[in-house]
Amino acid sequence: MTTQQKLIKTKVGLLELGRQLGSVSQACRVMGYSRDSFYRFQQLSSQGGETALEEISRKKPLLKNRVAPEIEMPIVDYALAQPAWGQLRVANELAKQGIVVSAGGVRCVWQRQDLETFQKRLKALEAKSAQDGVVYTEAPLASRERGRAHHEAYGEFESECPGYCGAQDTFFVGTFKGVGRVYQVYQQTFIDTYSKVTFAKRYEEKSALTAADLLNDRVLPFFESHGVPLLRTLTDRGSEFCGDPGRHPDELYLQLEDITPTRTKTKPPQTNGICERVQKTILQEFYQRAFRTTVYHTVEALQADLDQYLEHYNGERPHQGRWCYGKTPMETFLSSVQLAHEKYLARVS
Repeated sequence: MTTQQKLIKTKVGLLELGRQLGSVSQACRVMGYSRDSFYRFQQLSSQGGETALEEISRKKPLLKNRVAPEIEMPIVDYALAQPAWGQLRVANELAKQGIVVSAGGVRCVWQRQDLETFQKRLKALEAKSAQDGVVYTEAPLASRERGRAHHEAYGEFESECPGYCGAQDTFFVGTFKGVGRVYQVYQQTFIDTYSKVTFAKRYEEKSALTAADLLNDRVLPFFESHGVPLLRTLTDRGSEFCGDPGRHPDELYLQLEDITPTRTKTKPPQTNGICERVQKTILQEFYQRAFRTTVYHTVEALQADLDQYLEHYNGERPHQGRWCYGKTPMETFLSSVQLAHEKYLARVS
């Protein structure tokens, strides 16, 4: 039922209630309308029926001020292709293609198309996927998106250079069915607090082994390839990160690699907000979009698409965080490798 139909139904209900009660005042008091409105609705209904009760906007749009259709279509396409992007980000991306439109112009288009909020753009993406023939089975879609509630970081972590500290966290993606089995999917996430270079890997369990595996498989090889040591890590006090230093796999691995572990306060864990914030970005820009366009049957397939997104995040997506100044995380990292070498030499000397 459209908004206009709801308005008409309410007005017809007011007139009918007045007829049944035999009292205009009492009907208006119950429905929250004035007597003037009641009589105006009654006159319109008697002259033109229910269609005459449609809401008439007092503002007439100035069509000459609207963006051209050839500009409006790319704006709508971006709303579906990247629902997590804001109006300024879309305007900047269109400018790269030679399409000049202000952020306010983007929002006006979204409002006309009922796409002005992130949730509305997600619903539109779902509808488009359904039209294109993507079929979702059972209830895993809802459980896939049941992740943690991530809060914005309250401040930046004071890093000195790349490798000074890396924040690590575990993110529960959800439960979904593959071929003949049900997957509990977790993500281990690592972000260099200076350059914002990010690594993430999918696992079917949350354990100390998976926490150490991300460092061993993705993080340390990257830092070693650039001659930058990882000095310390910042994590919460989850069981996958904390335990007996003589037996806990992640603790043992950090000792072996001479990395100093740092823990957040028991509550609240805002000091690790930088990692939670990047997980929120991955959730909005990757998972909530991917799960509406693709049906995954294996963790490997999901990991392949996640790796592709992280290449975009690290190498192509401008970052607005401190020390990045609008550069990509990889550009920030590569431009500050020399700074990391100087800081490390100063420490060892």
